[in-house]
Amino acid sequence: MPGVAGKIAFITGAGSGIGRATARVLAQGGADVALCDINLAAAEEVAREIGTTGRRAIVLRVDVTRLDEVTSAVEKTQRDLGRVDILLSNAGIAEQAPLIEITEEQWDRMFNVHLTGAYNCFRAVLPGMRQRNWGRLVSTSSMGAFTGGVRLSHYCAAKAGIAGLTISMASELARTGITVNAVAPGVIDTPMVQESPPRWVERMTKSIPMRRLGKPEDIAYAVALPSPELAPVINATFPFNRMSAPFHV
Repeated sequence: MPGVAGKIAFITGAGSGIGRATARVLAQGGADVALCDINLAAAEEVAREIGTTGRRAIVLRVDVTRLDEVTSAVEKTQRDLGRVDILLSNAGIAEQAPLIEITEEQWDRMFNVHLTGAYNCFRAVLPGMRQRNWGRLVSTSSMGAFTGGVRLSHYCAAKAGIAGLTISMASELARTGITVNAVAPGVIDTPMVQESPPRWVERMTKSIPMRRLGKPEDIAYAVALPSPELAPVINATFPFNRMSAPFHV
């Protein structure tokens, strides 16, 4: 991937799906990667894959809902790899339920993983980026943030929060050399989606003009798209299909 050679990426939710695909794409482009996941075995498998490219990869067990764990992981990345240039805040969970059946605990968990997780990642990596006047912050939102979703009110609301955070931080950091972006995927063929009810997956597939689910690699290339040479910008792009829609802010 042009522009990422020699950079250091810090990826949460790196053990599967979009995080795994992005780690591989960035490593193929010449970046070293810190692979963060609550599932350590999954992240270690990705690290072995990256090892075959000749790039460095470290594995860190991180609960993104805890600022202390995220901060410790960033500090270890800085010690072992030198710094953090690129962040992908990607850790996520999903479940389906009518709003009146969602418990307070489920609601809080959804926001803690997605929105507070992004906040914790931003907080942890920004001091180093500000010191160097350079950085790339990327988060995974969702098309559900803009379209909504039946039985997904807590998920869509949390993802909409990420979109709002992205727009605000893009403006706040616009003159610092740090860009802030989000990708907003449609339905992507990840382990999380594969655990969904088959009838739901079939219905969503039929709603996609290409009649197939998106692939994690579709999103990985969207994450890697903003070139490190670009000046900070604010823009929004909505492609023509809902399969793998990038939303760059």
